[in-house]
Amino acid sequence: MGEANGNSYTLWQLIAYFLRLGTLGFGGPVALVGYMHRDLVGERGWISEADYKEGLALAQLAPGPLAAQLAIYLGYVHYRILGATLVGIAFVLPSFFMVVALGWAYMHFGGLPWMQSVFYGVGAAVIGIIVMSTKKLTQKSVGKDKLLWSIFLLLAAVTVVTESEIAWLFIAAGVLVWLLRAPPKFLNKNTVNSVGATLPLVTGLLGNLDVSLLAQLGIFFAKAGAFVFGSGLAIVPFLYGGVVTEHHWLTDKQFVDAVAVAMITPGPVVITVGFIGYLVAGLPGACVAALATFLPCYLFTVIPAPYFKKYGKVPGVLAFVDGITAAAIGAIAGSVIVIAKRSIIDIPTALIALVSIALLWKFKKLQEPVLVAAAAVLGLLIYPLISHT
Repeated sequence: MGEANGNSYTLWQLIAYFLRLGTLGFGGPVALVGYMHRDLVGERGWISEADYKEGLALAQLAPGPLAAQLAIYLGYVHYRILGATLVGIAFVLPSFFMVVALGWAYMHFGGLPWMQSVFYGVGAAVIGIIVMSTKKLTQKSVGKDKLLWSIFLLLAAVTVVTESEIAWLFIAAGVLVWLLRAPPKFLNKNTVNSVGATLPLVTGLLGNLDVSLLAQLGIFFAKAGAFVFGSGLAIVPFLYGGVVTEHHWLTDKQFVDAVAVAMITPGPVVITVGFIGYLVAGLPGACVAALATFLPCYLFTVIPAPYFKKYGKVPGVLAFVDGITAAAIGAIAGSVIVIAKRSIIDIPTALIALVSIALLWKFKKLQEPVLVAAAAVLGLLIYPLISHT
């Protein structure tokens, strides 16, 4: 079924599938990537195993949200630019509408006890979910490789200490593994150093531009989409550093609530940018934040797609991917500690987080939305009691 014969499925069937996945696909990037393989490769046979693996490798190599990039690539396989564009929109749009609606409710009813109660419980459960996602990602991508473990631990420590993500360290990690595992003949040490020195300079210049709020939002979220590698959760420490620490657009509590909203809603986790954009500048802010975040990942998927089949298995490319992936997972691990300091504020929230971890550990098939719903109910029961004492 890998051949583009036009008979196996129509573009509209594929769009309908991704609309449904974007509406009902809970569980974060790892789960969404799994659903695509199960449905499109296994059950329907629309996409070949080889095309799926190439798409997954490209999604790991390029910066941006993993699940969204894989969806865009699978749209490209048989229907090229038109397929990639429409599939990408179909996948992201349902959850975008949901987070905008939640953003409106949060702005209008955020002060009401029920809203605070829900986030009190859900924020703690989110910590448990991220801990288990990080465990799975680490086992799958880092394994027992000592070099990758050293990168993982370094990035985790840097994220905890700085409470933000240093974008150029991801590139540096990829280059380091590339040079150690599959060193190219044409590249010398000076070239690597100059590239490493240029990246923070570029991001620094972008960050210091004095422009209007919407333009600032656009520039910041474009950087997030262009420099963040790994799963959707990898964007969390980067967003925290810019949204809370640097620009002071949101408070700590609002940011944790934004991450919780991303966990409550289906579709790509990175759609939390729509919620953040709404809180900062209303509907225009939500649109600018979402478009700026997803445009780089769309371009990074569509432009190299024709060449990736040819060069994707080159040892140097594979080594670069390994280094970046280890760095991304290390940043996620560090962000767990950073976010936990804001979400786990007392004994009940600590217990909710620990029970979430224990349940996900024990019951492998347990769906995250079920856990989130249970945590929301607990929050509604516990928070009024705590807040009145």
